[in-house]
Amino acid sequence: MTSTTTGTAVLTLPNDTDIQVVRRFAAPAADVWRVFTEPELIARWWAGRRGTVTSVEIDPRPGGTYRYVMQADGGFEVAFHGEFTEVVPPERLVHTEVFEGMPDGDAAATLNTYTFAEEDGATTLTLVTRAPSKEVRDAIVESGMEGGLQEGFDLVDELAAALASR
Repeated sequence: MTSTTTGTAVLTLPNDTDIQVVRRFAAPAADVWRVFTEPELIARWWAGRRGTVTSVEIDPRPGGTYRYVMQADGGFEVAFHGEFTEVVPPERLVHTEVFEGMPDGDAAATLNTYTFAEEDGATTLTLVTRAPSKEVRDAIVESGMEGGLQEGFDLVDELAAALASR
C-alpha cells in the first residue's frame, strides 16, 4: 500500500522572476507523468478543491498546445492556455502559460518547467515558473496560487499512487 502526503509542496522565490515549487509524490515518475499529461486525469486534479474542470485540451509534444478551463466555486470561469516547448517523458515538461483572465495575458505569459526525478519508486517534482517580470511573479504569488496548488498536488499524489498500485 502506497501512502500519500498532503500540503507538502514547498514554494520558494529563488530570484526576482522565478517561483519554484518542489513536491514529492508517492509514485513512480511514469505514473506522475500520466497525471500531468492525460486529459481524463488532469480533469480530476487541476481545479484542486476550488471548482470543477469543464474542459481539458492537451497535445503534449513540442509545438502542441493545451487549454484548461474550470468553473470555480464562486461561479466564475478560470482558464489557462499555452504551448509546449519541450516534452521528454517522463522526465521533463516545459510550456508557456497564459491566464486568460488577465488583460493582455499573452504579454504576461510564464514559462513553466517541470522536472520529474524518480528515486526508490517515488518522484520529486520540481516546478519552476519563470515570469516576465518581478511584478508578474509577485501578482501570481499574491493571487493565492499556493493554496490551489497544494490542493491540486494532493490530488495528483492520490491519483498517481492509485495508478502505481494497479
